Amino acid sequence: MAGTGSSTPDLQRVYQRWRGVPYRYGGVDASGIDCSAFTQTVYQEVYGMDLPRSTYQQVGLGRQVGKNELQPGDLVFFRTGKGVQHNGVYLGDGKFAHASSSKGVTISRLDNVYWRNRYWQARRLLDEGI
Repeated sequence: MAGTGSSTPDLQRVYQRWRGVPYRYGGVDASGIDCSAFTQTVYQEVYGMDLPRSTYQQVGLGRQVGKNELQPGDLVFFRTGKGVQHNGVYLGDGKFAHASSSKGVTISRLDNVYWRNRYWQARRLLDEGI
């Protein structure tokens, strides 16, 4: 079972390596990556955990936590359109890393008007067995 421990520096390190990689639906590498492949990669590199490939599968993992309970490493999920879901990894201080379709791998704020209006839920995987 993984724990949060000193995950924040590791999350930042992995983010820095992927920062700016363009978004590509279905992409899984440095030539282009989508949101669920990015969270899958972060979890593998930081926590040694294998996540399923799709956002739809990842939202079923762990346990739901309130927005006011977020801890670094929690997955955050958004509804960005009819039947369309997006996710990222919470970094702390109201920020999350994700593969944005417009900016590539970037950091955004949960209180940004776009993300605030589309926030759906957060899942904690780190203090639970998957």
